[in-house]
Amino acid sequence: MKTLMHTCCAPCSVSCIQLLRSQDIEPVSYWFNPNIHPYMEYKARRDTLMAYAPTIGMELIVQEDYGLKDFCRAVADDIEHRCAHCYEVRMEQTAKFAAQHGFDSFTTTLLVSPYQQHERIVATAQRMAEKYGVQFLYRDFRPGFRDGQAQARELGFYMQKYCGCVFSEEERYQNKITKDRKEPLKIIKP
Repeated sequence: MKTLMHTCCAPCSVSCIQLLRSQDIEPVSYWFNPNIHPYMEYKARRDTLMAYAPTIGMELIVQEDYGLKDFCRAVADDIEHRCAHCYEVRMEQTAKFAAQHGFDSFTTTLLVSPYQQHERIVATAQRMAEKYGVQFLYRDFRPGFRDGQAQARELGFYMQKYCGCVFSEEERYQNKITKDRKEPLKIIKP
């Protein structure tokens, strides 16, 4: 089976690739992540994946689309529910690419994270599979999350600290932001 695996980052891919290979499925990794911001974060995640793929003999397709402005425009009216848009854009492009390039199926490393909206990702991917006439290869990769992250650390991978968009980065620092708001005025004298 020829499977296209949407890949959000190298650390999340480790256990996904191992599971698929243990089932005699050789995934082709597909980088399409216009949701990751700022650019240096996008670049660090992409470059880590680009360095990792050849070391394990995995084909990687990189579709460049740093989409800060488009992403922000799309979610500006409903930032709290931005993840739905994020999943939609990435699963649609992955299904479309898979169908156009002769893949039998597609999957995503997003399904490894216990922090993602698993059921929403699955429902979105299934909808896109139907739309583009390509099979969605569902695997619950979550049981391998911790081991995959540990292996990624051992391999010296860049390990991101937030999901991807600037709004998730803000959430990462929310306690610090709240503390700073309590003391909004600071005067520093020479």
